[in-house]
Amino acid sequence: MTQSKKKTAETAETAKTADTAETSGTPEEPGDKAGSTPAGATAAQVLRAAHEQFAELTGLLPEGISRFERSEGGGWELEAEVVELARIPETMSVMALYELSLDTDGLLTGYRRVRRYERGRTGRTDSR
Repeated sequence: MTQSKKKTAETAETAKTADTAETSGTPEEPGDKAGSTPAGATAAQVLRAAHEQFAELTGLLPEGISRFERSEGGGWELEAEVVELARIPETMSVMALYELSLDTDGLLTGYRRVRRYERGRTGRTDSR
């Protein structure tokens, strides 16, 4: 190995060791959990965390959020619309509305399906 290549390799190794020293040995903060948000997170951060966690648990990707508000306990309540069964044409796809609950740290604490409907339908089919 030539002198300049050896010097470059030593410099790269030193930088790598310094990076490792900075990141190792520091305890994880409560907000460091995957998909969680720090206290005082923005609405966008909470929505991203909810999207990631819900998709990981269900395999369903939310297409839209129809409700987003603080719950009485300081957490968050969301309603997410997802495609449960894709069909052609898309207007015949089966959609579902899920209610999601997140705690104050942005961790998903529960979800439930509220209703299912065809994408092309605009309202409930209650006959009154």
